[in-house]
Amino acid sequence: MKRWISFPKVEGTYSKQAHCDLPEGTYEREFGKEGFFGPVTHIHHTHMPTGWEEWEGDLKPRAFDTVKMDTPADCPLKAPVLLHNAHFQLRIWKTSGKMDHLVSNASGDDLLFVHAGSGEFFCDFGHLSFREGDYIMLPRSTMWRVECHEPSIFLMTEATNDSYRLPDKGMLGENAIFDPAALDTPKIDEAFKAQQGEHTTKLVVKRGDRFAHITYPFNPLDAAGWHGNNLPVRINWRDIRPVMSHRYHLPPSVHTTFLASRFVVCTFCPRPIESDPGALKVPFFHSNTDYDEILFYHAGDFFSRDNIHAGMVSFHPTGFPHGPHPKAFAAGAKATKTHTDEVAVMIDTRDAVQVGDAAKAIEWQDYVYSWKKKD
Repeated sequence: MKRWISFPKVEGTYSKQAHCDLPEGTYEREFGKEGFFGPVTHIHHTHMPTGWEEWEGDLKPRAFDTVKMDTPADCPLKAPVLLHNAHFQLRIWKTSGKMDHLVSNASGDDLLFVHAGSGEFFCDFGHLSFREGDYIMLPRSTMWRVECHEPSIFLMTEATNDSYRLPDKGMLGENAIFDPAALDTPKIDEAFKAQQGEHTTKLVVKRGDRFAHITYPFNPLDAAGWHGNNLPVRINWRDIRPVMSHRYHLPPSVHTTFLASRFVVCTFCPRPIESDPGALKVPFFHSNTDYDEILFYHAGDFFSRDNIHAGMVSFHPTGFPHGPHPKAFAAGAKATKTHTDEVAVMIDTRDAVQVGDAAKAIEWQDYVYSWKKKD
């Protein structure tokens, strides 16, 4: 059991409430642990915490443009790895048409986020239709395939040797953010039965970096029924109802959608912007000292960032502060907008993330200087 130094202390000029009514001429930086759940100090700086002039070394804020990835992958388990560590892998899978084989990931649970496209999803448990904005969570070793109605793009997050679960919503109650009843499950319907049969079916199984290619004389997606609670689920970001406060900018942790043991997945959805005159209206500068932070930009106007468009990925390792770009910070102070118009997937990992070769090939090299004020 962790025991923190629990008494708060104050020094110098400070605000009574975090993220509100900042002392004039200061920039607040949150210096916290445990992904905004642990001990925290709010430091009031006289200069913008991201006001660096030069940066050397590979440990830096980075951004990647997946729109520039133009090579579809026949097998989702062999799609290029963008970011990874011992506990997770992040892939972008671009595909179209009908998969001619099944796949099964024996390394961990997979979480598919449909960035673009629509189609039909078939697995051990039955059939689901999918569309843009869907999450599909797959327990380890689920056999599955898709039939796309149009070119489709999936963000795939593997919880290596781990499982996904739902966050504890605490005093908000189980029905907050999204009701568990909103989770859809596969159906043994006519579409599922129609794809069964005595035809040759190939299966690709992944375990770590090793693969097996198995051939059946029939389609093994032949379930007649099932019962239990270890099964795929689907939810669309449109079914998520974000928690917000009109008087206080809430931390990213309130947007948690799925948990694994060594990382979390959050969903930023459109929401009202804080209306209280003294409340910050853009994400605050922070040093999240226990987590690396990854953001996949799905849709909308990404108001805290300049020159970011849908399909881009930003990566902020721990070790330095980050926060809104100068133009976004200034726009937030003027409070000209009443609602956010953005959808993004955030992945915070406890363990240091490595950048794959596929990501390096599509990197925005000058992203680290995007916080510089423009004259």
